[in-house]
Amino acid sequence: MNTIEVRNLTKNRGDFTLDRLTFTLPGGCILGLIGENGAGKSTTIKLLLGLLRKDEGTIAILGRENGEKDTLLKEEIGVVMDEVGMPGCLTPAQTGKMMSKIYRSWEPERYKELIQKFALLWDKPFQEFSKGMKMKQGLAVALSHKSKLLILDEATSGLDPVARDELLDILREFVTDEEHGILISSHIVSDLEKLCDYIAFLHKGKLLLWEEKDRLLEEYGIFRGSRSQLEALDPEAVCHKRVTPYGTEALVLRDRLPRGTEVSPVSIEELFVQLVKEEKAE
Repeated sequence: MNTIEVRNLTKNRGDFTLDRLTFTLPGGCILGLIGENGAGKSTTIKLLLGLLRKDEGTIAILGRENGEKDTLLKEEIGVVMDEVGMPGCLTPAQTGKMMSKIYRSWEPERYKELIQKFALLWDKPFQEFSKGMKMKQGLAVALSHKSKLLILDEATSGLDPVARDELLDILREFVTDEEHGILISSHIVSDLEKLCDYIAFLHKGKLLLWEEKDRLLEEYGIFRGSRSQLEALDPEAVCHKRVTPYGTEALVLRDRLPRGTEVSPVSIEELFVQLVKEEKAE
């Protein structure tokens, strides 16, 4: 089962339009949502959560159409936004007691285990936490009520490299269950490249592409050579090029190049930057 199915999702917000997004998140997979500030990532997440009303299109979460009256759906979605919304006066211990009243599927032992793993003080008020600690608190809650879908907006923001690596391990473990899925947005594209099975590129409200990460890395590459070597390539193979006095660099489609052409691997971050440049050039 797909954990998320989006078809032609559209939302007009005055000077910004999220324009006919279509993508799916298969069970047992992680989808990374990439885009510059203002691309539409947070708008997309708010639409998925029902915090905004869509203008057109359909959204299905865990097999149920968005908008259905399903009181159990909140039990199955763990959410951590960029600004973690917790009462500032509550300690992790008090937050756990509060959440046990909200979620019927609350797992106190799992919550306690995560609080310890994230090195959070059990009796320290939330308002005294750093941004990274607040993010860890939100993640501990999201992972402690038998969620099937995690929606994480900049969840690695504010975490040090060791904590980020620990989080990525927890998220990988979460999707070993094929009924689970994760949608995560982050400015730290290297985290998404290590973690995600699928990548969705958003730019100015449009979905530039949605594809399996490994397929993207197989499909695209970086060609470096002289200007004459670049001009000898099939123009349809070249997605974006940069010419300097010292040579050329181009984002290329591997299967459109002559056999034996030397091409370097491309990172997801390089690919996104080059595709955005191509979009702007058009």
